Amino acid sequence: MAYEPRWPESHGEQTDILPVVPPGEPERPARRRGLRRAGWISGGVLAVLVVAYLIDLLTSQGRVPRGVVVAGVDVGGLETPVAERELRGSIEPRLAQPVTVTAGEARTTLSPEAAGLRLDWSATLEQAGDQPLNPFTRLASFFSSQEIGVVSLAEDAKLGAALEDLRGRVDRAPVEGTVRFDGTTPVAVEPKAGQKLDLEAARKAVLTGWAKDQALSLPVVPAPVSTTAKGVQAALADFARPAVSGPVTVKGEGKDATLQPADIAAALTFVPADGGGLTPKLDPKKITDALGPQLKSTEQEGKDASIEFAGGKPVVEPSTDGSAVDWDQSLKPLPDTLKQTGERELKAHYRKTPAKVTTEQANQLGVQEVVGEFSTRGFAADSGANIRVVADKVNGAIVKPGETFSLNGFTGPRGTAQGYVEAGVIENGAPAREVGGGISQFATTLYNAAYFAGVKDAGHREHSYYISRYPPAREATVFQNPNGSSVIDLKFTNDSGHGIAIQTIWTPSSITVKLWGTKRYTVESVTGGRTGRKPAPTKPGPAENCHPSAGAEGFTTSDTRILRDAASGREVSRDTRTVRYNPQPKIVCD
Repeated sequence: MAYEPRWPESHGEQTDILPVVPPGEPERPARRRGLRRAGWISGGVLAVLVVAYLIDLLTSQGRVPRGVVVAGVDVGGLETPVAERELRGSIEPRLAQPVTVTAGEARTTLSPEAAGLRLDWSATLEQAGDQPLNPFTRLASFFSSQEIGVVSLAEDAKLGAALEDLRGRVDRAPVEGTVRFDGTTPVAVEPKAGQKLDLEAARKAVLTGWAKDQALSLPVVPAPVSTTAKGVQAALADFARPAVSGPVTVKGEGKDATLQPADIAAALTFVPADGGGLTPKLDPKKITDALGPQLKSTEQEGKDASIEFAGGKPVVEPSTDGSAVDWDQSLKPLPDTLKQTGERELKAHYRKTPAKVTTEQANQLGVQEVVGEFSTRGFAADSGANIRVVADKVNGAIVKPGETFSLNGFTGPRGTAQGYVEAGVIENGAPAREVGGGISQFATTLYNAAYFAGVKDAGHREHSYYISRYPPAREATVFQNPNGSSVIDLKFTNDSGHGIAIQTIWTPSSITVKLWGTKRYTVESVTGGRTGRKPAPTKPGPAENCHPSAGAEGFTTSDTRILRDAASGREVSRDTRTVRYNPQPKIVCD
């Protein structure tokens, strides 16, 4: 309720006016005195704190800030030289010890010395910085600590090599889940993820943490797998076990074959599939290797028509079509069959293989007369043995119109497995020996027969050195690698429009090659003179098994082939080939 002043009663006389003071209100001077007292107290406390702050700041100059911990060693508040001595005393003894390293599931060690690692003590302490000026930071340092990393120095080459070595011990390739066979028993192989060391991140982790007295954890990148344990178990139950539960009978024409569980296990593997499962994969070669010999007698080998020479005349030997198991077609149902249990059967499908040269084609080739013929003589017994083998191989060969005959391609490899023996050759100008020596004499004989038949030269090469038993600039050599691949070949193309049959006649002292067909040309060979003669140099032979030789001069010469129409005698073409022969060294033996 509002206060109403009450005036003193007056009886008409004048009275003094007194101040009106509401009840309960303190006097203002007392309040001001209280405020002044609180101000003096606060100021005093602040002054004390400022003085304490200044004293703490001044007395800590040159020292490591409080709360600083380096590699597990508390050096806060110590003078910098003392802190460095403390660090060295605590850390240095363990710097030479191997560092335990964990990386994913791997646990190994790292040698600091091998990695070229060492500590930069001054730079490490400099990381702690100067004394903080913020009073709250300084106050908080009494109750907390701050771990700072070490500053490491490393030799890049050594550290890189050490990390590569670590990677070799840490990396683990992922293992996809699969099913393998222990004999005929299927065994599940559970998938297991792999890991790879993250080199760049590992380098940083090593530099910052190797000096700590604890195991060093290095980051790895996971190498996941695409299969799952559930997928492996499904493949085991749904396919692997039924597949080897019993044999599979393959019914051929007149004979059956049996695919045994052991054969199935050897041919069956599993590959990852979408969704974490496995896809069965059968090796067709291993299946056919098991079944093929059993059904071999049900197949019939085809035979091309050939030209045989009886009584000096070409005679056509009829062709025979072949019949062979079509394994692709026959084995197509096998994966589904292997999912079943109990008695299991497949049917063998056969395919006909017609002859490349049929009897009718051979009769229409027009092989009726000799169109080219040549003979050479003078070979050693071992060379003669090789010439006989190749002559038997080539005898009766048919070259269809437009086809190119390749001697290396037709004979295939010429090694001991094919019946060839070691014989003399010329190697780097010196006599030597190798399997198949002497075949060049057959090549020269065949080349000249084709030359006089007037067919097209499709590629040949002369010997590097002239051999006197051959016509100059009208001879050929051949060469194969040890694996049978062609290096120097003899080829000719049948451009006659009729077929050509090759006849070979071997004796212990000579080889003759005749080309039979339909005669088109009469052929003349004109040999050019010898120019650019070079004498034979003298060359020492090998220390062992040396064979001296007289050598031969080198020279350049040519041959011109002139083709004339067989009916009219008109010249059709004239081709000249120039050949340079190297001098063959004279070999001298000590």
